[in-house]
Amino acid sequence: MEDVLRPLIVFGGSVVLTLTLGWATDRLLRKADARHPETPMWELLRRGRIPYQLLICAALLRGSFSEARMFQEYREGIGRVLTLVLIGSAAWLVIRIAAAVVETSYTRYANVHRERDPARVRRVRTQVTLIRRVVSAIVGVVAVAAMLLTFPAMRAAGASLLASAGILGIVAGVAAQSTLSNLFAGLQIAFGDMVRIGDTVVVDGEWGTVEEITLTFLTVNTWDERRITMPVSYFTSKPFENWSRDSPQMTGTVIWHLDHRAPLDAMRDRLRDILRECPAWDGRAYNLTVVDTTPSTMQVRALVTAKDAGDIWTVRVEVREQMVRWLAEQHPYALPRISTAPADPAPVLDTSHHSPGGAAGITRPPGIPGPSGPPEDGAPAHDPQGAAQGSSAA
Repeated sequence: MEDVLRPLIVFGGSVVLTLTLGWATDRLLRKADARHPETPMWELLRRGRIPYQLLICAALLRGSFSEARMFQEYREGIGRVLTLVLIGSAAWLVIRIAAAVVETSYTRYANVHRERDPARVRRVRTQVTLIRRVVSAIVGVVAVAAMLLTFPAMRAAGASLLASAGILGIVAGVAAQSTLSNLFAGLQIAFGDMVRIGDTVVVDGEWGTVEEITLTFLTVNTWDERRITMPVSYFTSKPFENWSRDSPQMTGTVIWHLDHRAPLDAMRDRLRDILRECPAWDGRAYNLTVVDTTPSTMQVRALVTAKDAGDIWTVRVEVREQMVRWLAEQHPYALPRISTAPADPAPVLDTSHHSPGGAAGITRPPGIPGPSGPPEDGAPAHDPQGAAQGSSAA
């Protein structure tokens, strides 16, 4: 009977105690979250309840397994497994707690500075994300190292590895040169304030928003919902455009090619009316000027402003469409035209004979005299004044 009750008490008691402590802790965190809704700390800590309960259960079983007097021949192996579970759950819990603390600090900072300095908030967000990843990587490496040290054979291997650390370091440095460069580039981006999560950038001719930054790669979400993933070393070795480096506010241009008779003053008034009806315009400034001319058209440019890259695109297309529609309806003469008037007839060569009063080989139309002599074919004498009067009368 004792052989049955002892294992039941050990395992059952460990499980029941684990569930009880987990339920009590979760209930306390819920109450704390309800009392302090301004901070996400307690809600984020609740995400660690699974590694927390796993840690408690592994610790209880590791300490009381010998009392169960079961599987004595596998006692060492089971104890090592429980130790590995204990180390892994402890590392998992530490990562969750660190993430909760870091995220809470960022949330408090963002709530205070989001309206006044959104660029700084994005910079802090990038730094917080990379710091959390670095902490997770360090905790994971330490946990794996602690797990390996639980095996006696690994301790001897560790001593030999330390003895040849110089050679291994050289080999690892050569083999992981690209990885290490990306790692240091990620740290440089995080703390050098070159590019941040949420920045609007143009890379390789593609316009998009920085969606994710890790220690090795960066993801850009383009305007057409594609994802461009590139190594972070790209941003430390090649030029790129950052449209929201200090402020997301932008100035955009709209270009029209119009006839020289276009009503510029009326266009300025119409531009003002269009912008007043456009919600994306931030109201800072606008302008309309002639920036260039050609023999057939003139180039008119409008300057408009908006609070970010997305709104400036909306303002530009709205102004372009509304202005062209208004010109077509109210001032169609302002739109450029292609001349289709026929050209004057060219002189006709006549090699059959020479004209008496003109150059050889050229036949002139009737009524057009040569350099000297009477008009041809019985046409009336050339009278510039009379011709002008006749044209005026017509």
